Amino acid sequence: MINICETKAMQAVVYEGPFSISVKEQPKPVILAESDAILKVQVTGICGSDLHMYRGHQKTTTGHTMGHEFIGIVEDIGSEVSRFKVGQRVMPIFSPMCMNCWFCEHGYTNRCTNGPSFGSMALNVGQSEYVRVPYAESTLEAIPDEVSPEQMIIMCDIFPTGYYGAMKALMKLKNGRETAESIVGGTLYAPSVLQPSFKQQPLILGNGTVYAVDSVEDRLEEARKMGAIPLNLDTDDIPAIVKSVTGGRGADAVVESVGNQAALKLAFDVVRPCGVISSIGFHQSGFPFTGFEAYSKNIDINMGRAAVRPVFGEGLKVFAENQDKFADFITHRMPLAEAPKAYEIFEKRQARKVVLTL
Repeated sequence: MINICETKAMQAVVYEGPFSISVKEQPKPVILAESDAILKVQVTGICGSDLHMYRGHQKTTTGHTMGHEFIGIVEDIGSEVSRFKVGQRVMPIFSPMCMNCWFCEHGYTNRCTNGPSFGSMALNVGQSEYVRVPYAESTLEAIPDEVSPEQMIIMCDIFPTGYYGAMKALMKLKNGRETAESIVGGTLYAPSVLQPSFKQQPLILGNGTVYAVDSVEDRLEEARKMGAIPLNLDTDDIPAIVKSVTGGRGADAVVESVGNQAALKLAFDVVRPCGVISSIGFHQSGFPFTGFEAYSKNIDINMGRAAVRPVFGEGLKVFAENQDKFADFITHRMPLAEAPKAYEIFEKRQARKVVLTL
């Protein structure tokens, strides 16, 4: 039943402006449509894409709740929700999807015309005690028994987005009857690219080599543990290294996951002619190369928010079978009340992954 009378309050992480967030009292969400679910949040994550807003790069208003990664217990459901029940532990795919619009019906759930983004003025919940989830049937997923609930925070966005980015690049190569012998990816936002040692390796990369790029040694060491070859932005001549091991051609595919011009320019510099750039970073500005330069290189570019729903099941299978490799991925666990400090250390790259507990 739709509840329009609930007036209880909750604590939430509120965006006040660049480098300024606070934890303050906000209205507790209620069922607004029969396709909604209300979750009592247990743990919520800070994502790299949250930093675009935090740093002021993403132009937005203030006063809304941050975040789109959370694990919670179903507290209430609308009459149209049948996949889940009250008391069940669940997680969202990071952006609601209706599965009824033209884009959802054709597999482009990343462009759902009815699904507002979590952590925005359009859907003012995320890093908070309670969350209203629209289109709960298609937006939520149950937590498998074989996967740690805390580790599943990685499946809210980071892992499936990285998986999508890698698969998008590899499928474009395969459609051209090629295989990826060399692929370059980031270390934090796209860990699913870094899988030469994963049990599902043949599904992802065949016999290819993965190079992981970052400037934070802690992240590069994690990439090394996963089987990638780490390259340091501050000390390595990355284009020269990649070309030296590819006969001067460049990487077959690059997964760009940062979302700034420098990262996209590096992707362009290291990809070979007729190669693929799969850019899943949350960009806020223009291209760092010209149309003529792209024309002259004949590259295939895929950009934008990941369509996670179509690949979530296979991505979860890969993650579940290799979750031991992510046992140390979360480095900081802090109470919701310490969210301002958590954002500060994450923004300064002093943490690999921060989660807020409730």
